[in-house]
Amino acid sequence: MQLRQRAAPHQGAAQRAAAASSRRPVVVRRASVGVQDAAVRSPLEADLQHLNPMWATVDSQAKFFGILDKLVEAGKCPPQLVDGFKDFYLNYRGAVVGSGAPGADEAFATRVQATIADVVFAQFVAPYTFPSFHKRILEPYDYYTFGQRYVGSLIDFSASVLGHAERAAEIDARLAAGHNVVLLANHQTEADPGVFAHMLQAYPRLAQEVIYVAGDRVVTDALCKPFSMGRNLFCVHSKKHMDDVPELKAAKQDTNRKTLVAMGRALGEGGKLIWIAPSGGRDRPRADGTWAPDTFDPSAVELMRNLLSRSKQPGHIYPMAMWSWKLMPPPPSVDKKLGERRLTNYTGVGISFAGELDVDAITAPAGGDKEAAQRLLAEAAHAAVTAEYAALDRAITDPDWRAGQPAFSQPWSSKHA
Repeated sequence: MQLRQRAAPHQGAAQRAAAASSRRPVVVRRASVGVQDAAVRSPLEADLQHLNPMWATVDSQAKFFGILDKLVEAGKCPPQLVDGFKDFYLNYRGAVVGSGAPGADEAFATRVQATIADVVFAQFVAPYTFPSFHKRILEPYDYYTFGQRYVGSLIDFSASVLGHAERAAEIDARLAAGHNVVLLANHQTEADPGVFAHMLQAYPRLAQEVIYVAGDRVVTDALCKPFSMGRNLFCVHSKKHMDDVPELKAAKQDTNRKTLVAMGRALGEGGKLIWIAPSGGRDRPRADGTWAPDTFDPSAVELMRNLLSRSKQPGHIYPMAMWSWKLMPPPPSVDKKLGERRLTNYTGVGISFAGELDVDAITAPAGGDKEAAQRLLAEAAHAAVTAEYAALDRAITDPDWRAGQPAFSQPWSSKHA
């Protein structure tokens, strides 16, 4: 059994594709449209035509598991990875089939999983190394659409919301004018970039051109890497993982310095949207089972403020709340080992923008004390995200309440077209 070596992405092709990406529509499945709708089926069919032949005709659990077992027997894949993939498949199939959406059957779920398996196992043949500034890869394989399809199949759009669309429009206008914008957001699942893009389908510039500040797991975990390859990333090593392997600490610090240079250069060009989770990782459930945005690290917030202030282009900071934990719940506690279990659910999700932070007004009470100013700014950002998160939580879980709240909308719905 042969694992095909997928063509290495050519940087020039990726750059040309990125330049044209603002004209490409985001592939979104509306709540009223099944997964067999042409907007979703066509790119899936196109992907299947380019799969390794061993995956191209897989349309059932039995066939999918059969190939995985043969890969192990042939020594092409570690047994533990296959065991994890089978568990991932079963969870995903259950979520998709259980959604009740037209066309959401085992065959569709299996074919989506086949595209994931194809790109994941290709990494064992030709591993991709992320540079400090990674630009999303659209050619020769469209990793962006690949990721959007997977996440979109798990989103119940009828129960999902965009909070304060007028602020999304405001951010879009500022980017168009050459300004830079930083989003200080809480972070809940590996699928957050896909959720963000689906919720902002009405604003292609925000959905597709955003640059995520990505940590270790995003660019090293075998199941994360293919999805990360479809996003624009500033790659950093977080403080939480800096000392995991002592002999690699110096190299990680060097990478972070290179990333800071790349960030400064990009902001100098203007018109950049950067998404960062100042908590340094995903939110975790509290002891009572409820969720809330994790505390923000003042140094992470200060880093972005400082980068914006040093740029020649105007800069703005907006807090943003994300509600996505139910779609792909993270483990209850931080686990430094890669290869965590992937649980998936068909669920509503959402994002909500708070108003722009007035940095000078927020930090004025510090009276020139730099540490106090950093703390005040981080606390203000976290408070704004927490407030938006509470409203977002109610808007998603209480449709009757949402109906009377104009701040929450569904731009993908025909009622908002």
